[in-house]
Amino acid sequence: MNLHKLLLERDVAGKKLRVGLIGAGKFGSMFLAQARRTPGLHILGIADLDPARARAALARVGWPAEQIAGRSASEAVEHGTTWIGDDAKALIAHPALDVVIDATGHPAAGITHALAAVQHGKHIVMVNVEADVLAGPLLAAKARKAGLVYSLAYGDQPALIAEQVDWARACGFDVVAAGKGTKYLPAYHHSTPDTVWPHYGLTPEQARQGGMNPQMFNSFLDGTKSAIEMAAVANATGLTPAPDGLSFPPCGVDDLPRVLRPRAEGGQLHHTGQVEVISSLERDGKPVFRDLRWGVYVVFEAPSDYVKRCFAEYGLVTDPTGRYAALYKPYHLIGLELGISVASAGLRGEATGAPTGFRGDAVATAKRDLKEGEVLDGEGGFTVWGKLMPASDSLRIGALPIGLAHHVKLRRAVKTGASLTWSDVVVDEASEAVRIRREMEAQFREQVAAA
Repeated sequence: MNLHKLLLERDVAGKKLRVGLIGAGKFGSMFLAQARRTPGLHILGIADLDPARARAALARVGWPAEQIAGRSASEAVEHGTTWIGDDAKALIAHPALDVVIDATGHPAAGITHALAAVQHGKHIVMVNVEADVLAGPLLAAKARKAGLVYSLAYGDQPALIAEQVDWARACGFDVVAAGKGTKYLPAYHHSTPDTVWPHYGLTPEQARQGGMNPQMFNSFLDGTKSAIEMAAVANATGLTPAPDGLSFPPCGVDDLPRVLRPRAEGGQLHHTGQVEVISSLERDGKPVFRDLRWGVYVVFEAPSDYVKRCFAEYGLVTDPTGRYAALYKPYHLIGLELGISVASAGLRGEATGAPTGFRGDAVATAKRDLKEGEVLDGEGGFTVWGKLMPASDSLRIGALPIGLAHHVKLRRAVKTGASLTWSDVVVDEASEAVRIRREMEAQFREQVAAA
């Protein structure tokens, strides 16, 4: 609770935390809107494949033109300005940089940037949850070994959930379940970029005028983003997925303790200590009363009759037994909150959530019958969606992670609903992302065998 104080001290001492942002999309832009108002931070540089887009983003969020200057990162250091370019590796390597933020959303790029950050002794904040789920447990271990921080991004739901889990455990509670809300119906798993917009109440023309990417928006709808985010939460907290993945039970905030308790207690959980996503829609499509579509939650249990009475005395909403209660946050502010991670990593040497093991995976799953020779189009596309799976099951069947289901050709036909495996596709084994993922799988397969 003293991050602002620490930032002020650095500001007064003239030793601002120097930050490099990679990717000036929506998340990055939201961070930039607040970063210039945050004492003790200096955005040394922004790397984007399209520097003009980065400049436009800065102008859009209100940065003064005189702040956007410098022919190099070194000149930006000298004058306290912000350099913009397209060379992320050069930015990461700059000796004055303290913290790297990857906000690209591209799994392979995120792995490259994380490895470069470790090589050059920089903390990394991984907004890129796709990269985190693909190889985060290994990347975080490499960072820890080097004495660096690898952190999930505060403001995004996985870090906020990890914070709630930590709060509950630090209070001495057993965590029964944790997760987020979303809009879900079973039919959404088959949604494609061609069918996505009516589910958002938009016409294709409205979406086009708004510059909306149908494949990206579809990844939120078809269940892929939920699987990726809950895998990240599992890997960071020690909570685990149900064997069949997410069930998306309809649930409002007042019903969290009742619905998200074990089945043996009358709830819908497979086991205590589970990650789960709740739906803001009933199965008939009607809205859930007091839904948590934009928020996050944790359900915890009273360890004694005394604590159970305390729940009642202080007005907690519980299940009918009075033993299970919940804490929830109705919103997440995405990049507007990202400065918490940057300050925590740079000033405290602490992550706002980080993988500590490989417990959950997001596995490519066929949306329809796929033919031999077809090329997969990845997250949110026409061919596959990402399904949450226990990591032990993923390793056992050799599952293909959704983060590598892009631009790869099928060796054989795959039926609707089947999980794809490494052996189903032609993989570029020379790819850095493939190599790092293979290394992670081998490491954790050995740990499972030794356990």
